[in-house]
Amino acid sequence: MARIAVIPGDGIGTEVTRQAVKLLRLFATEARLPLELVEWDLGSERYLRTGSAITTEEMEDLRANYDAIFLGALGDPRVPDNSHIRAILLGLRFHLDLYVNLRPVRLFDASLSPLRDVEPEDVDIVIVRENTEGVYAGLGGNFRRGTPDEVAIEEDIHTRKGVERIVRAAFEHARASGRHKVTLADKANAMPHVGDLWRRVFAEVAAEYPDIEHHAMYIDALALDLVLHPARYDVIVTSNLFGDILSDLAAALAGGLGLAPSANVHPGRHAMFEPVHGSAPDIAGTGRANPLAAILTAAMMLDHLGYAREAARVEAAVRRSIAERRTTPDLGGSLTTDEVGDWICEAVRET
Repeated sequence: MARIAVIPGDGIGTEVTRQAVKLLRLFATEARLPLELVEWDLGSERYLRTGSAITTEEMEDLRANYDAIFLGALGDPRVPDNSHIRAILLGLRFHLDLYVNLRPVRLFDASLSPLRDVEPEDVDIVIVRENTEGVYAGLGGNFRRGTPDEVAIEEDIHTRKGVERIVRAAFEHARASGRHKVTLADKANAMPHVGDLWRRVFAEVAAEYPDIEHHAMYIDALALDLVLHPARYDVIVTSNLFGDILSDLAAALAGGLGLAPSANVHPGRHAMFEPVHGSAPDIAGTGRANPLAAILTAAMMLDHLGYAREAARVEAAVRRSIAERRTTPDLGGSLTTDEVGDWICEAVRET
């Protein structure tokens, strides 16, 4: 029995997570998949009510007693400093050492891309982002705060261990998924110390995978070329900050964040899955939130748990919903959030 912790999130996070849970329950009841879904009271409402976002004991419970976590979008204007997001999202990433952030980018329909003359097969990329180091490690500080001489420092920490394991994860993912090229994105010309470490490790690890083509590019040049020639890219591996930015850019090529799932993984240990869009409080409760990113995130989780066939059925249903415009208005349809979730469930039943 796979035990899944469900953290619904804030704003539209609760609405789209409900559609993903609806789909997972369908598989549990009708396809007899051994899935147990347990909803957790974590988010802005809990934080505002108790002053606690998540405790160390709760993190340990999630680590010891769950096979996966499904996390809805977090963010609430009543918590302007986003402290509960840092505590929950970054806290779980670091506590569970979820060092691999997988961001698949697939174009389901050419009409969704802002690029002309692009076909779905041209945009099929996986960005492998280092998830626990870099500038997000939280090291730094301010001197003479609030004065004309203020200095702010944000340390960019990269370890040999951290770089090697994320680069190896990228090559392993490429090999396991039948992909043929891994591209390193860095800024070694302007950041020589960090860049040298990444390039040396990348070359050393790449030598162990002679069947996979490899290249290194500066992040600014890659961002430009990704827009001009997305078909050139297969797997991209990069640091925490660069991956955060690049994955959103790549998502735009495939229709935006409403179609962008993600996984945070420590291979062989723990995994947390989340759609990467925000909580969009301005449209919460209107029925306009697009649930397809959450539904595709559920598919990623099913695949991770060993249910590749079921994951493929979900992806096929999503592709069909886009083609038939059985979507929310942002993708050209006229359905509500709940109606899209119901339609996807029915389409999965038919496969």
